[in-house]
Amino acid sequence: MLRFHSFTHTHNNNLHKKLFISSNFLLSIMPSKFLLNAKPLLSSFSSSSSSYVNVVQNLQNHRVILCSSSPKPINNSRPLSVNNHPRSYYVAPNIPPPVSLEGSTLQSQRLNLVMMKLKELRIEGYEPMPGQYNHLLCPKCEGGDSGEKSLNLHISADGNTAVWYCFRGKCGWTGNTMAVADVSPTYGRSKQITKVKMRTLTEDSLGLEPLGDELLQYFAERMITASTLKRNYVLQKNAGGQIVIAFTYRRDGALVSCKYRDANKIFWQEADTEKIVYGLDDIRNATDIIIVEGECDKLAMEEAGFLNCVSVPEGAPSKVSSKELPPPDQDTKYQFLWNCREYFKKASRIILATDADEPGQALAEELARRLGRERCWRVKWPKKNELENFKDANEVLMYMGPEVLKETIANAELYPIQGLFTFKDYFPEIDAYYHRVLGDEFGISTGWRCLDEYYNIVPGELTIVTGIPNSGKSEWLDALLCNLNQSAGWKFALCSMENKVREHARKLLEKHIKKPFFNVRYGETVERMTLEEFEQGKEWLDSTFHLIRCENDSLPSIKWVLDLAKAAVLRYGIRGLVIDPYNELDHQRHNSMTETEYVSQMLTMVKRFAQHHSCHVWFVAHPKQLQNWTGDPPNLYDISGSAHFINKCDNGIVVHRNRDPEAGPIDRVQICVRKVRNKVAGTIGDAYLTYNRVTGEFVDLRS
Repeated sequence: MLRFHSFTHTHNNNLHKKLFISSNFLLSIMPSKFLLNAKPLLSSFSSSSSSYVNVVQNLQNHRVILCSSSPKPINNSRPLSVNNHPRSYYVAPNIPPPVSLEGSTLQSQRLNLVMMKLKELRIEGYEPMPGQYNHLLCPKCEGGDSGEKSLNLHISADGNTAVWYCFRGKCGWTGNTMAVADVSPTYGRSKQITKVKMRTLTEDSLGLEPLGDELLQYFAERMITASTLKRNYVLQKNAGGQIVIAFTYRRDGALVSCKYRDANKIFWQEADTEKIVYGLDDIRNATDIIIVEGECDKLAMEEAGFLNCVSVPEGAPSKVSSKELPPPDQDTKYQFLWNCREYFKKASRIILATDADEPGQALAEELARRLGRERCWRVKWPKKNELENFKDANEVLMYMGPEVLKETIANAELYPIQGLFTFKDYFPEIDAYYHRVLGDEFGISTGWRCLDEYYNIVPGELTIVTGIPNSGKSEWLDALLCNLNQSAGWKFALCSMENKVREHARKLLEKHIKKPFFNVRYGETVERMTLEEFEQGKEWLDSTFHLIRCENDSLPSIKWVLDLAKAAVLRYGIRGLVIDPYNELDHQRHNSMTETEYVSQMLTMVKRFAQHHSCHVWFVAHPKQLQNWTGDPPNLYDISGSAHFINKCDNGIVVHRNRDPEAGPIDRVQICVRKVRNKVAGTIGDAYLTYNRVTGEFVDLRS
């Protein structure tokens, strides 16, 4: 008998792995050159050289020898952990134990190698049957609390490939391994539905028999009657010395598959049978279909009067797949849906009554993706107690009775579709608005009573501010922010490209401290802020304002600004954003896009940011060059670029300063509110403020 024995040398970088064939040949594999050398060890070797060549060629052809080099010693006693690998591809850490070639087929050689690798993964306790499915204890989750055999292991017909999958929703461990390379792997085709010849089943061939008293009593405790069991052809079978439940899967009354359940809640199905839903004949020509997660749930639905119900044949996934929906011929796990597509096509409403746990909800989403969310409804199971809901239909039937189960299905809700809502979805928000829970429903005061009649600050809105150059737009905005911080504690992000940081800091500090920054001409006789006030003001600046600035020569884009503003919302809790001015941004656009189209898209982005983050945005935009200007305030339609500035904004304000001494005081500033979308927060009108040039404050004329 010819056997293979192996050992590994791992003492230095010139590592050689040597494999002895009997006691006569040495196959030495050099990692540096990958040379295969055969050397006679004993002079008494009696076989011919041709016999030796035949052995070597046979090994090379069948790829039985698997060798690899390692720069470090391999600890053969350390088990390979599978706990952190949701999907595994196993590579043997060392050469497999001896495998006999004499008197065995190539299939058995590969099968032995596969079994050795599976044993390293702690997948064991089965009779190796190529081409068949084995239901085993999953070494990763160990079957959960119930210890169910949830691992489905399939070994290919040629014995070279093993593929496994744990059907427990909270586990989902899957992987594959091969005996040798250079053999077309079956796992590579696992996503393609393999067309196999389906077995013809009968109750006699499966050894099925009517339910006995013990199982009838079991179902009775679950509130499922004998008549329901009989109508659904629920039978029993003697499997390995124990009586198990047999759920028969039928199409047009013919038996096409069978699923078993034992006393330990371990499930398995007949191999090489068509995958269909349980209860398929009950939804023929049905316009309303209920889908549940288990056969007992389907039976429970019938007890509540719903015959138009089917169950999925397999368990729920651990989570919703992040991948695109595969084509039907590659949708392996949900092939049962495609096999029954003609039944589901006729339905106008499909109620998803899957389990209340996370895997059950993931199953509902996977079903909705394939069946069409627009015709799906979902069930919300009633409360069991303050902390949890009932899990499924059978549990509701057992504890609450058929009437509550019927009511639960009747109250099913439309399955949510991203972007499509009903007003009911927003009732909590509408209720809070009606009761003024937040306190800012009417807007926040500007700090000037004369202006509050026309304009108040509402979170999530966009205000466009314009005015001719040197009219005080930026100064007025700075004063408004100081007022909002003082009255409501708001924080802000400032994207003010026209201001140097130090100059902007001076203006804000003067308004906050109400003293000039320097003792120079504009300060007149007013005392300069003290060092202590200056230091306190710096702390206020740092805690209230956050700067968005592009420090290189390039112009910032609106997306760049909004991305940083979003970060400021999340990191610092800002409630307001100032972009000043529009013409300092980068406005590159595609050649085919007009400026009007660009401005429309840009303002849409700004409004979405404001609404999604409940952040008020002030956007300063200069007017175009005015022809034959007479000194009156410009109109919002005079803004350079597009009429969309007024069309899309929530509020439109023109800041205008009097320049004619004969027309009135030159320190008078006119705040023209030219658009207010939300009538709760204001209306169109003009307010007048006095500008204090020393401190940069704006004072209400009425005060």
